[in-house]
Amino acid sequence: MPSVFSLLFLAASVTPALAFCGAHTHLDRRAEGEEVPISTFGYTGTVGPLLWTQLDSANGLCSTGSNQSPINMVEGQFQLIPASEIELTIPDVPEGAAFENLGTTVEVVMKDVGGQFVLEGKNYTLEQFHFHHPSEHVDNDVSLPMEMHMVFTTEAEEIAVIGVYVDLIDVTSVIELHIVPRATPSNLLETIFSSVGEIAEPGTSTKTKPLVMSEVVTLLKSGSFQRYTGSLTTPPCSENVEWSVATEKLLMSKATYIAARDVIGFNSRYPQNKLGDQNLLAIAATGAQVPAETPAETPAETPVEAPANPPAVRRRQRLQKKRGTSVE
Repeated sequence: MPSVFSLLFLAASVTPALAFCGAHTHLDRRAEGEEVPISTFGYTGTVGPLLWTQLDSANGLCSTGSNQSPINMVEGQFQLIPASEIELTIPDVPEGAAFENLGTTVEVVMKDVGGQFVLEGKNYTLEQFHFHHPSEHVDNDVSLPMEMHMVFTTEAEEIAVIGVYVDLIDVTSVIELHIVPRATPSNLLETIFSSVGEIAEPGTSTKTKPLVMSEVVTLLKSGSFQRYTGSLTTPPCSENVEWSVATEKLLMSKATYIAARDVIGFNSRYPQNKLGDQNLLAIAATGAQVPAETPAETPAETPVEAPANPPAVRRRQRLQKKRGTSVE
């Protein structure tokens, strides 16, 4: 019987499907009025990331791709771009937007709203944004409570994603705010997740309250973006996805976080290997020896010389002199 890891390569020779092919991911395009599909992949057990390749022959890159996402965002893995070099416009949505539970994430549908992201001369249109718990990207070895992914596409179905970390904050009273001004939770996130209880079951949908998207646009434009070219973090793990991970974070109250967490559950792919390096699953499948990373050398401490005649020796000498014995 073939081993589990040998089965990971059954689909390696198959051309990966485009992101919109029918894997029931949050990138599927659906006809208006069509029911919300429930994803067929997951994040634990036999439908989790280790076995995504076995779920569909189109998912070969999940176990063979060498530019996979998410990654640990450390120096050398990205290019830091000031937000002033990127054009981002997302109109407010006063009528609210569809809010869906796909079973693997919750998603706000933004198709036809008119959000635009101009990157390296290409125009990308906002399709949707969804959430991962905990964050998929790791911020210099630190995992954040959640991450929001804003997914944009071109007419040629090229994909760009803006990743925004979500951190937690205690809600302060009005009196405290007057005494010491403090950061406050994101109105956008508080608005969206005030409806999350209505879509607690996979396959359900509701409509959000009015969304003030200008809040997140203003926040993102006040910082920078960590740019790199990676992949989808869900099957089929297609590569050549243009990632821009924001340095500015959205804040969420702890109460709202708990409500979101209890519906979303755990839905994060594990951090992938460094960009350009062999896929971690490919390494595991071949049993190749992984060279240990050489730790940074620490300067040797200068040895401290012991006193020529330490106190303990001096006390012993005095005692032996009184007794008339010699000192060894």
